[in-house]
Parts: sequence; C-alpha cells; structure tokens
Amino acid sequence: MIRRRPAPTAAVAVLAAGVLTLTACGTTKTTTGQPGAAGSGAASASASAKPDYVAAAEASAAAEQQRHDAKFPDIVARCKDAAATAGPSTAATSSRSMDPEAAKYAENHAYKTKGELSPEAECKGRAHAARIAKALSGAGKTTPATEADLAKSLEKLGYPSAQDEVYRDGGNLGFAFFVQGTGSCVTGRLGTPPKVEAHGPYMEGGCQEPRGGH
Repeated sequence: MIRRRPAPTAAVAVLAAGVLTLTACGTTKTTTGQPGAAGSGAASASASAKPDYVAAAEASAAAEQQRHDAKFPDIVARCKDAAATAGPSTAATSSRSMDPEAAKYAENHAYKTKGELSPEAECKGRAHAARIAKALSGAGKTTPATEADLAKSLEKLGYPSAQDEVYRDGGNLGFAFFVQGTGSCVTGRLGTPPKVEAHGPYMEGGCQEPRGGH
C-alpha cells in the first residue's frame, strides 16, 4: 500500500537419561561427569533464539508479501526468476575509487542515499512503475490535473494514497510511496510522458527525497 516454522535414537536416549539424572540430583553434571555442560547448552540455545520483535517483524513482512502477491499476480509472475539473474554489486569498487573531493561531496549528500534493493524487490518495483506509467499515459487517457485526480487514479490501480504521498512541486504533480510487500518505493512526476521509477527507501526514511543536508 501507499506512503509514507521415528523412534528416539540411541543418542537421544542417552541425553534423556542425562536430563533425568540432573533433575534427580540437582547438579549441573551430565552423564559424562563434565560439570556445566547442561547449563552451557541451554545458554547456547537461548542465545540462538530470535528476539520476539525480530520474529514479529519477519512475520509481518511475510504477511505483507502474501497480500501483495495475491493482489498483483502479474507482477509476481514477471519477477519470479529475478533473484537467480542478479549480477555482482559494484558499490564497493566505486567507493574506493573516489577522489577526496568526490568523497566529500558524497558525505555531504549522504542524506540523499537510497537503500539497496534485492533483485526481486527491484524487479517488482520496476514492474509497478511501468504499470503506473502505462496507465497514466496510455492512449485515450486523461492526465490528472489535481492532487485529488492523481490520488484517485492511483487508487483505481490498487495504490491507496496516504497524506503527502501525492503532491504538487514546482507546478508539476508528483507522487512517492512505498509498495507494501515489495520493499521498494515508486516515485513519479507527471509530464509528457510521465516519469515513474522504482528505488529503495532513503536512508533517512521514506520514499520522498529528503531536503537539506550540510
């Protein structure tokens, strides 16, 4: 949306016997007689468990993706093989090759940095961008003239608009929103033809390019 898891083996039987021994004797010794082994195993298991907030976030993201995929099956079909065709990243190489002035410029404009997208997220974002551009500029289409008209057009396409996600900037209508369930933003500016693109959320948050800096 817009804005914005057989019978016990011999080893298991030995382990069970060890647990029973610990319970009966009230000690941390295992059946092999090594102190602290049982306590150490419990601590290890506890440390490897995911925190509740992480599990909740992952469950929420999975639910959002399911809703998206059910709503836009054509987008899913188009991008199902995107992850398998991913190319290597060149970010590290380009950052090492910067001269001092370029590095300073990059630091001063870091607030404009966009998050990286997975191949699947990038594919889905671009597919949504192309879908929107086609709907707004196809033959016989009337270009929205007001923020309300643009918001209504996007809603008809399945992108309910939230506050400030549709706006007028410098006389031109534009929009920027996060497509729930994809991980990507879609940003557009009306023109002839409209310019619509997909990208990751900005490092400072949101899909609209932040203003300011230092």
